[in-house]
Amino acid sequence: MAVEETEERRLVEAAQNDPARFGDLYELYFERIYTYIVRRVRDRDIAEDLTAEVFHKALASLPDYEWRGTPFVVWLIKIASNAVTDQGKRAAREVATTEDIADVERDLEAIEDGARLFQLADQLPADQRRVIFQRFVEQRSIREIAVDLQRSEGAVKQLQFRALQYLRDRMEGAHG
Repeated sequence: MAVEETEERRLVEAAQNDPARFGDLYELYFERIYTYIVRRVRDRDIAEDLTAEVFHKALASLPDYEWRGTPFVVWLIKIASNAVTDQGKRAAREVATTEDIADVERDLEAIEDGARLFQLADQLPADQRRVIFQRFVEQRSIREIAVDLQRSEGAVKQLQFRALQYLRDRMEGAHG
């Protein structure tokens, strides 16, 4: 999932020269930024709004971005961190602190794993994907999911088990 520095730099420079090319960077980093944000705010709607805000701010600030040898995603995560902090202040909740670059770099592996997990979940059969989404994103009970899918609770548990087994096997395979 990691992009080589020269390729990343080429994509950034292309987007700086032609803002229409920013879509390449968006596609490349959307899942990582969304994962980073959703892990902090734990609310899908807020995470989606903040992710959109991050990419909007990044596009607006892109002409001022200077390549300093740090991965571009670190700059995006810094923007995301500030967006999460601002959102926390607006909501009068516990304020998330802005991490420094070293903290962000240490967190990149977890962000990569989260992004990989989202990609793998998209590969699940439709019923398994719906169960996983409802169970872990919407945080619904087995009973609620069973009613929604018009299946027995046992069938929902089996779909969840198979989906989690698939995801676990693929994630372990990615880490050797």
